[in-house]
Amino acid sequence: MRDRTHRTGPPALRRALALFGAMALALVLAPTAPAQAFPASTRAQLVSFLNGISGQNMLSGQHNREPNSDPTKYTRVAQSITGQTPGLWGGDFLFDSADVNARQTMVNEAIRQWQGGSVVALTWHMCPPTMGSTCNWDNNIKSHLTDAQWNELVTNGSGLNNAYKNRLAEALPYLRQLQSAGVPVLFRPVHEMNEGWSWWGGRPGANGSRKLYQITYDYFTGQGLNNLVWVWNVKDVNMGSIADYWPGASYVDVASLDIWVKLEPSQSDYQAMLNIAGGKPIALAEVGRVPSPTIMNAQPRWAWWMVWAEWLTDPAYNNNAAVQASYFHSRVFNRGEFSIGGGGGGGSRTGAITGVGSGRCVDVPSSNSTNGTQLQIWTCNGTGAQSWTVGTDGTIRALGKCLDVNGGINADGTKVQLWDCTANNANQQWTYNATTRRLTNPVTGKCLDATGQGTADGTKLQVWTCNTQTNQQWTLPA
Repeated sequence: MRDRTHRTGPPALRRALALFGAMALALVLAPTAPAQAFPASTRAQLVSFLNGISGQNMLSGQHNREPNSDPTKYTRVAQSITGQTPGLWGGDFLFDSADVNARQTMVNEAIRQWQGGSVVALTWHMCPPTMGSTCNWDNNIKSHLTDAQWNELVTNGSGLNNAYKNRLAEALPYLRQLQSAGVPVLFRPVHEMNEGWSWWGGRPGANGSRKLYQITYDYFTGQGLNNLVWVWNVKDVNMGSIADYWPGASYVDVASLDIWVKLEPSQSDYQAMLNIAGGKPIALAEVGRVPSPTIMNAQPRWAWWMVWAEWLTDPAYNNNAAVQASYFHSRVFNRGEFSIGGGGGGGSRTGAITGVGSGRCVDVPSSNSTNGTQLQIWTCNGTGAQSWTVGTDGTIRALGKCLDVNGGINADGTKVQLWDCTANNANQQWTYNATTRRLTNPVTGKCLDATGQGTADGTKLQVWTCNTQTNQQWTLPA
């Protein structure tokens, strides 16, 4: 986050229609009617969706900072500029008394946003556990705990540790409301942990800021919350040291970056995030400048970007033409252009590919997204390594990569692997026959096959001359 002392159809046709709508919106500043609402959904469905769009599409997003009594203030600004509703709505539990008292209003809006067709992302600028539930920015959020206080904070059962968990408990009723309403949440605690502007950040190592993130994860999951998509977050400083803040893959669903030191993410920033994520989705959780079409083309794995509040109209960062160009870029999903809960984005379907007997799924071994990883079958477990998006472009994707025939070789036994998705790559094209249940790669004319008609965990996948054996029979996501 920036310091609060800063001032507070076809593309051409689509743009024309939306800008016509923008003129009306500028007059009434009212949310547009959703083109497609989301049903009650799960964390797993949202994670699967993010995995499925990785490398293809990204969500437009807008944060709504103070006041919580008006939680669409900046979303309405985005609508007035573009005629579109962002694909992602951002909210914040915040810290001053007026905003804390309006948290219910903010959470009610989060439910409306999801039901209207926008993904929900929540942040929390939290008062330190050394004081009460409300506080101010300069003296409290931007304060610093002593080393002794920090050590107490991360020691289970200590006074400050219990005080921190009691602070987390303040959000518990609201997060449970979202869970009951079927709203999965992109939850980003202890954000920008690699910089020390906040009381929670700037402490590397096992007992540093990442430990506080782990405590937060363990507390909320221990309370039975299963609707939170855990978004780990750093800022674009000292990117070579972000591993000092990584809490471990089991604590992270999405790795995200905030861009404030620079106007746009550099290619090295992008690569650093891909490296740390290890195949998990990555995102731009906060930006001042809307990512340009050039950036989105060069860095296609960002799953979303979220503009921070009033920076949308700050002339040092954005102008209306640039904002419109980003919202109308071919990679970008705005509200109404994707679905979650009934499948994947843009008409695609996301979920497990099952076959070769009961309870067996097509699986990426150890979630290893390295090019050339040979795929296998494994007991179905609901992880991202078994979440496949069957696209309308003929590809089948997981962990941001494509199901690929090694070298396009048509010999029986050629391995089926994970590989970077590339446009018009015939090795990555698949057709499905619902009657025979076979997946065929048209360029080789061969079918996806479990080696040796095996059914055991770890049986490798290959292409083979199509036949009627059960080791070539698969069921795709609904």
